[in-house]
Amino acid sequence: MKRFWKRLFWFSVTTPIVIVLGTAAWIYLYGKLDTDESAEYAIVLGAAAWHRRPSPIFKERINHAIDLYHRGQVNKIVFTGGRGVGVQDISLSESLVARNYAIEHGVAPRDILTETRSRTTRENLFYAREVMGPAYQEPAILISDPLHMWRSVSIGRDLGLNAYSSPTPTTRIRNWRNQLNFLVDETRNYLLYVAAKLVAMVLGEDVGQTISRSIDY
Repeated sequence: MKRFWKRLFWFSVTTPIVIVLGTAAWIYLYGKLDTDESAEYAIVLGAAAWHRRPSPIFKERINHAIDLYHRGQVNKIVFTGGRGVGVQDISLSESLVARNYAIEHGVAPRDILTETRSRTTRENLFYAREVMGPAYQEPAILISDPLHMWRSVSIGRDLGLNAYSSPTPTTRIRNWRNQLNFLVDETRNYLLYVAAKLVAMVLGEDVGQTISRSIDY
């Protein structure tokens, strides 16, 4: 009997550790994958904008979308991201800042869609799907930083997007400590998302409703 309880104890201790480390490893490895699929749309996940210019991290995402556009891998770009807390001027929304930057770099205005309401990854994708209309079911390439890709693609597919991953080939998050912090954050947020999906199944409600009451993701 003592042996049983001892095994149960070690199982209860090691299982969460294995899950967390396994998830972190998968997030890291998935960030290395880059699709060679062509798609009608690239969806750029929002990041900070500073004084009508994209932050360095956001700029890398936008540049990657512009590159895919000029190479003909995508025909249109959807920029996502709303205004920061307390910002009233809609022209300062992340997606409109990205739109202006893309036009400056040769993307035709008619090939750009924007949404200006989102503040989280799920909202980025939810509102992107909305502005895409029926075309949301067509293949779409998601663009973000490598460590953000697994959670983004998972959420996108749960929302019905035919999502493929194309991480930025360069990233401003270069310091190993910052990368580790990013990986820890993404591991936590992904596991919280999975937990929220399980809770939503039990409660019989949408996962967005479940998480909106508890965490920002």
